Amino acid sequence: MSEARALGHRFADAALLERALTHRSAAHLNNERLEFLGDALLNLLVAELIYELHPRASEGEMTRLRAALVNGGALAALARGEQLGERLHLGPGELKSGGHRRDSILADAFEAVVAAIYLDGGWASCRARVRDLFAQRVGEGARTPKDAKTRLQEYLQAQGLPLPVYELVAASGEEHARLFEVSCRVAGIESVFSGTASSRRTAEQHAAEQALARLEERDSDGH
Repeated sequence: MSEARALGHRFADAALLERALTHRSAAHLNNERLEFLGDALLNLLVAELIYELHPRASEGEMTRLRAALVNGGALAALARGEQLGERLHLGPGELKSGGHRRDSILADAFEAVVAAIYLDGGWASCRARVRDLFAQRVGEGARTPKDAKTRLQEYLQAQGLPLPVYELVAASGEEHARLFEVSCRVAGIESVFSGTASSRRTAEQHAAEQALARLEERDSDGH
């Protein structure tokens, strides 16, 4: 049996890692509970790093930096860098639709693996791995790009256009595992952009990313 490793951690309990990499579409025993725990661990450990490495930052600046570092897109990028997508266990529908490339699934898996490391190796191991993964990113905080909603708002304001309108389309799932679908409407574009995530705020960011991509495409076409 091959060694069970992820994010630089060698697992004593390989079953924990397998659970962390199992999407709810694949099995009843999946990574949703681990995702919940991993989200809390990441927020705390990244906040600690920001507090240490940016001693002059205000509360608002620290909050914005943490949001930029632990949002769905940022975590999905980390998951891709660690090749977690190739190791995910997905149901037939998600496999067919390319779920292993979807930001929300990758971000959730990353959070779940962080929680699995904590349960397998304890606080010190989890803290060490998170600090290794995020120290450089936190240190470069001043150059961290603005989140999608902020960039979209600034783009529209620069064009003299109304601000985007976000609406909650649906909320589903049990209380501990809610999924929110949010729409985003932008003046001058007929398309309605949507995002789905485990929090409404993150879903709005996903929708804003889609809107920005469409605007950039339109600009590049000269329309």
